[in-house]
Amino acid sequence: MSTAIPYLALALGLLCATGGGELFVRGTVGIARAARVAPSIIAATVAAFATSSPELTVAIQSALAGEPEISLGDALGSNVANLALIFGVALLFGPLAIIRAEVTRNFAVAVAAPVATAVMLIDGSLSRLEAAILLGGFALWFATVTLEALEQRRLAPALQETSSGFMRALVETSIGLGLLIAAGSLIVFGASEIARRFGLSDFIVGATLVAVGTSTPELATALMARIRRQDDVGFGALLGSNIFNGLFIVGVAGGITPIHISELEAAPALIAGLIALALVYPPRSGVYRPWRGVALLAVYAAYLAAVIAS
Repeated sequence: MSTAIPYLALALGLLCATGGGELFVRGTVGIARAARVAPSIIAATVAAFATSSPELTVAIQSALAGEPEISLGDALGSNVANLALIFGVALLFGPLAIIRAEVTRNFAVAVAAPVATAVMLIDGSLSRLEAAILLGGFALWFATVTLEALEQRRLAPALQETSSGFMRALVETSIGLGLLIAAGSLIVFGASEIARRFGLSDFIVGATLVAVGTSTPELATALMARIRRQDDVGFGALLGSNIFNGLFIVGVAGGITPIHISELEAAPALIAGLIALALVYPPRSGVYRPWRGVALLAVYAAYLAAVIAS
């Protein structure tokens, strides 16, 4: 393989992420308007599941290949990247306002997911039964959010939304998602090839480079949401993605094959994820200040140092 191919893949991945993020955010807002549901709910469910599809692909492929440690490292590392890196970068653009009441419940679930995973890994493995418990928790959360969305739709007044407008939003979302998934795959390929040339282990590759690569859709979505002043979409997608990663994706990987890894090896991602969540706890004012972004980026830098040192 030519030494230039991984670098070309990285560059092409960034281009796809830029275009895909713009289309995906615009389409998501259009779908929310047509469905008469808060954009934050669409972002935390449909958009989060869509942007987490690269992590799901990595989880299934690595578990079937007998390397579920990569999927665990990717899921946990992606959660750290989502909040400490991506949300940290987004806050550097200025204060970010959210509707606190819409975030609180999802925030509690996002905290519960890594805590449950940490408890399950005390014995050095995550069994199929434990994976089923994670999937059950995800199903309960998803059902609750779906019921809330249906109630919002029932109470909201019908809008004069044309079918062509809805179809346009659906097409934009689909094309944007396709570009984001392509971006994630290209970046994962390029970064993994470069990393393995330097002899890094599978877990480190999964928890750092693959995690950042598969988080490309979330990064592009968050930044485009800031540019388009749709912060509830960007933040909702990040928080929802963390729930998908922590409950659904780890559950799927562990359901395919039990995951064996020492709690010490997984500790940096779990601890960094919880610290990042503490910094992202919704402020009473509903406005995040840039200083939190600086603190989150410091957490991510410390996390990378800890993973490499381990």
